[in-house]
Amino acid sequence: FNPSTVIEFVVPTSGFATLKVYNVLGQEVATLFEGNAEAGRVYTVRFEGSNLPSGLYFYTLRSAGKIETKRMLLMK
Repeated sequence: FNPSTVIEFVVPTSGFATLKVYNVLGQEVATLFEGNAEAGRVYTVRFEGSNLPSGLYFYTLRSAGKIETKRMLLMK
């Protein structure tokens, strides 16, 4: 993506959820969502990477005791 992208997610169980972005060193660079999420609802968030260097980033969704991580590549 360059310099922003849209991330969509759905949680299987209603409850507290977080969506955070990390760099390859494991340092948190952004919190995109933090709050109560409804099961089955599609959430859409925009990640703006214009202030970050090019490289590999990971976003992690934590919800209902489950963790899902995916990668994304920022190219400027």
